[in-house]
Amino acid sequence: MKLSRVLWALGFSAALGTAQAQTNPEQMDLVNLREDVRVLTQRVGDLQNRVEQLERENNELRSQTGTAAQTYATVAQLNDTVAQLNRTIKASAAETKSETLEQVSGQMEKLAKQTNAALADLAKGQATRTAVQTTFTDDYPKEGVSYTVQKGDTLSAIAKKTNASMHDIINANKIADPTRLMVGQSLFIPQAQQAPKN
Repeated sequence: MKLSRVLWALGFSAALGTAQAQTNPEQMDLVNLREDVRVLTQRVGDLQNRVEQLERENNELRSQTGTAAQTYATVAQLNDTVAQLNRTIKASAAETKSETLEQVSGQMEKLAKQTNAALADLAKGQATRTAVQTTFTDDYPKEGVSYTVQKGDTLSAIAKKTNASMHDIINANKIADPTRLMVGQSLFIPQAQQAPKN
């Protein structure tokens, strides 16, 4: 017999017993007892419903646990993907490093060619340059005047301007390189004559 039928039967008996109990006190006790049984039966039904609800929730939790296991598999797949990505990045970095080394090598080769060309030009300039004088004689007149080098002056122009010997000016001032006169430099001009003023 199903629970609902039992409850119906108890309810019917309780109603019938209540009608009879009004005439007999012993039957009233029986009616009360039946009412207690009915309440207990109802509570058992409630508990049974609660157990069924708990079973449903338990099944849902199991289902979610299964989904979590599938999620874990997805995390493992994600780890594999990250590892693959790391391998790709390392390979790309190695390729980029190789390309960078090639570029640096090309730049260094170009710089070496430019340096060699500059050194060759410098060597050519040294070859065409007049030899630097390192020995000087005292064979020049000891009397003369002071001259301050002006912008654009050359030793030959100064000698011509002062009517002096270029050789004497070099020896008197111990000029090692006649092409390197400095503006403002003071020179002793042996036996120079004042240039006529215009």
